Amino acid sequence: MKVLQFTLPVPHDRSVIAEKVSLPHHYPYLHRHKEIQITWIQKGEGTLIAGNNMHDYAPGDVFLLGANLPHVFKSNPEYFTNDANKRIEAISIFFNPDGVLAPLFDLAELKLSKMFMQQHQQGFKIPHNEADKISQLMVTLKNASGTDQLARFLDLLKGLSCIKSKLDPLSTYGNLPGITENEGIRIGNIYNFIMGHYSDQITLEDVAKVAFMTPESFCRYFKKHTGHTFISFLNEVRINEACKKLIAHKFENINTVAYKCGFKSITNFNRVFKFVIGSSPRDYIDSYNNNMISLSRAAS
Repeated sequence: MKVLQFTLPVPHDRSVIAEKVSLPHHYPYLHRHKEIQITWIQKGEGTLIAGNNMHDYAPGDVFLLGANLPHVFKSNPEYFTNDANKRIEAISIFFNPDGVLAPLFDLAELKLSKMFMQQHQQGFKIPHNEADKISQLMVTLKNASGTDQLARFLDLLKGLSCIKSKLDPLSTYGNLPGITENEGIRIGNIYNFIMGHYSDQITLEDVAKVAFMTPESFCRYFKKHTGHTFISFLNEVRINEACKKLIAHKFENINTVAYKCGFKSITNFNRVFKFVIGSSPRDYIDSYNNNMISLSRAAS
């Protein structure tokens, strides 16, 4: 996947970068950097594309993105309208275990943390039962300075490496090709177009024009750099949006959601949904509702 290579400006007096952002929307282009990134979404909704997979994000979610993992936090379409009174807020921590921190990670006491980072280079989402703890450690780190900040960073590493839950990788695509800035922008524009028009009847010719390619060249290019065919990526975008709508209970029935997400027939929607998610739309809704009831009982 060709993506923008970012070089984060590291302050001369800090080995760990901690920043708070408050903007109309997230940076919209696919990019990567040599630093590991931990991001806590405080405000805003959308889709995280990491490597070749996509994941919903909402307030309270915390993600760890491995070094050089291509990613973009794509804010929902409503964040890009001219009259949108919306903003995103997030806290991110960046650090490079192979940079100035390398001697620290070579210490015997940090062997576990170093192995943990190496084992999760494709990133993961912090489990909900651990998210509050990790996010508070991030806030404490951000508010600290000097040796206190380094000490809080060690606390954060300990908190991460002590997570006992199964951690599913954000991306399942391994080796990535080299990168150029122009192609990073091109892939980002393709993603933005598909995610902005998923409810329409997009054709291969439509998206090929966005990439300034012939349909045949586009098919080869997209498969090589994303691990997806155009149709498989479009289907994942549509099903991802369908999942959001199904659990939001804003539509009368499953048929309406199917058509709102660009499917011409309910039969095709059910087939694609089961292929992508592993269950039928009805089973997905029932499973979500049962989980919400269990969480409500546990909290009471």
